[in-house]
Amino acid sequence: MERFDYYDIKPSGMEAYLGLYGHHFSKKMCEWAISRMRDMNGNHVQLKSMDQVDAILRAHGIKLENDYGYDKVFVMHMGISDYLGSSIRDERALATYVKDVLDDKDGYDGIAFCRFLADCESKGVPIIWEDMV
Repeated sequence: MERFDYYDIKPSGMEAYLGLYGHHFSKKMCEWAISRMRDMNGNHVQLKSMDQVDAILRAHGIKLENDYGYDKVFVMHMGISDYLGSSIRDERALATYVKDVLDDKDGYDGIAFCRFLADCESKGVPIIWEDMV
């Protein structure tokens, strides 16, 4: 089954990005996306490295089946930004949230990245694709 977005006209640089990373986060794209995130108090979300995210997942016995690029880093920061302190109460629940999103049995490849793209489009946030490669 082909994705609907394959029929859209893509912005300059998007084809190159997708050719390198598919519908997944590169380090640059992930860091840029996280730099725009705020927590529930309106503060910038503090960036955690891939190693820090891996350590949190390991500490709680979480092993991802769908572990591509920087997707888990992005999803963890989304959990921190949008839900930590509310429906996500602690680090264990945050680690479980990452697994639930990325290993969702009825999800699809690139679910986190596609959601991010839809959010950017809906909010009118341009992505300078050439800067993300």
